[in-house]
Amino acid sequence: MNRAINIILPILILSISPLASAFYNEDKQSDKANINKANTEKTNVEEQQVAKKSIESIVVEASATANTKAVGTFSSPVSNLEYDPRIDLQSRNMAEAQADVTIRGGIFENTGFRIGSATLFDPQTGHYSAEIPIAQEMLGNANVYTGVDNGLMGVNSSVGTVSRSWKAIKTSGSVALGAGNNNFNLQRVHSAISMDLGESSEWDIGFEGEFSRSESDGTIENGDHDFQRASGRIQLASSTSQTDLFFGSQKKFFGWPNMYTPFNVNETEDIKTELLILNHKQSYAQNSTFEVSAYYRKNHDHYIYSRENPQAFESFHETKVKSIALSGRHAQTSAFALNYSAQFIADNIKSTSLENNFTSRNYYKVSVLPEYQLNLQNDDQVVFRLGATFDDTNRDDSQTSLIGDVSWNILNADDTSQTLYLSYAEATQVAGYTAIGGSDSGGLFRSNYDLGRETTKNLELGLALDRESWRLNSAIFYRQDDELTDWTYSFDSTSARTANPVDIDTFGLELTAVKHFDNAEIITGYTYLKKSEDYGDADIDASFYALNFPDHRVTLGFIWRPIDILEFRIDNEWRKQQENALRNGDDEALFTHLTINILPSQIAGLNISFAADNIWDESFEEVPGTPGRGEQYTLSATYSW
Repeated sequence: MNRAINIILPILILSISPLASAFYNEDKQSDKANINKANTEKTNVEEQQVAKKSIESIVVEASATANTKAVGTFSSPVSNLEYDPRIDLQSRNMAEAQADVTIRGGIFENTGFRIGSATLFDPQTGHYSAEIPIAQEMLGNANVYTGVDNGLMGVNSSVGTVSRSWKAIKTSGSVALGAGNNNFNLQRVHSAISMDLGESSEWDIGFEGEFSRSESDGTIENGDHDFQRASGRIQLASSTSQTDLFFGSQKKFFGWPNMYTPFNVNETEDIKTELLILNHKQSYAQNSTFEVSAYYRKNHDHYIYSRENPQAFESFHETKVKSIALSGRHAQTSAFALNYSAQFIADNIKSTSLENNFTSRNYYKVSVLPEYQLNLQNDDQVVFRLGATFDDTNRDDSQTSLIGDVSWNILNADDTSQTLYLSYAEATQVAGYTAIGGSDSGGLFRSNYDLGRETTKNLELGLALDRESWRLNSAIFYRQDDELTDWTYSFDSTSARTANPVDIDTFGLELTAVKHFDNAEIITGYTYLKKSEDYGDADIDASFYALNFPDHRVTLGFIWRPIDILEFRIDNEWRKQQENALRNGDDEALFTHLTINILPSQIAGLNISFAADNIWDESFEEVPGTPGRGEQYTLSATYSW
């Protein structure tokens, strides 16, 4: 069935577009663009209110990186996050192969991925949470929720949530071909059409789909990959609502030495993911909105410890997740509003490596956050929010958490502004099946049956300045993680890693600045982290995740358009990593991603791109004991309409 979808979908897309366009003139395209713009503005009230009322996360309104496309494959929801000043991404092979997305010194399982109002979830391990087969044209830019906003919106993600919204469909399309070193090649097609529904000008119906594939021998030996993705959606939209029905299917094979173990073997993963989502957004009354999301996700993983000797150890996992979620903001008056969120998740797993009968679980979360706005003189505002969240499962103890903040918003006469806020947020989560369901006495990955509910407390002070041509966001935070599930290593053990609880106190500083010029833009960020940890009596020599963090990290992105047909996009990241007994090589690293775009004036819509990642051939191990990625150079041509 998947193969048929992969073949039929791109053909169907290319067939529909010319037929639909024949009935769709330029005037209606302009009208539809205006409708889509109004629809986007009205139906994204929740995201706008979060950013306006509480600068709880460091928010960059435009893209948080200079580059928006991947280098070594087609783009995915995790592409370029390694250069995002708000996120630390630790990859194996490359970000689009296997990526651990961390926020503020947390670990990969502390981070959630939210599409619409629902957190997408993989119950086996957070390594697969980022397996999201959605084309990037369908989603808005990433919002990073921390503190109170994460407590309100996130589910089973105690530190942060990467949230994306569904875009309004606009008539467009593109075809892309790419090639590069390491025998890299890429093919991609995307098309979308939006038109009036029948004779009504109040409703639009849209169709959008894409097919992408890429393969490569890899930037290091035994680092090959073979990826393909097919995704499509149907959208019904008006000026006050948007409904999306989406289906995506993705297949990924990739290899990497020491991918998960430090035993000098060439490991491989074969992952297949299917995702079905129904999403509805509705705005009503004055500054009120709600969003309902329902999804079904199936993820199948085949892991091989040694590609030269597959019989040595291999495992099969299949997870199925069903969920329904609701979120919104109801403005009772101009001064009082109620923010809310709720989600139910049911999962189950079939696995060759789980030993007990813990193979299914139901999750429940409800969040309520009342908001009161006090208007002062000169258009100043003080906003108070105080509420709570309730988390429960059918296998773990429940937990009630307090969330609240106060922010002082100053709007100047020239439309510039500044916001000062103080917040306190509690959050909680439970461990995945790999940590609690496997063997606790042997094997490559040793579980721990005594792992309980993890809790997090976060205190934060922040300042945001918004000026005509520049923006500065800053935050100082202190977080306490109790019973955090970490994966550790002992030199005396035959296991590759063992799940152990740890109490960690984290102090952090974040700075992000954006500066706009006439033909250029600069995006820069700095992060400082300091931790103190207590593992109790565990015999631990190294931590793969909780203690794998940068003491200092600097990001610098630059976009320059010297002439109309030429554009330069550069992202840089420098870090000084905390020492780790498993890491080979230096604890400092510098990565650079460069793209040169040429847009010939003779052929409208054509973009010829030269892209390079890791141009300094940095060998830094992003995960201790796992080799870092090598250089990748690509040349691609994209024709858009």
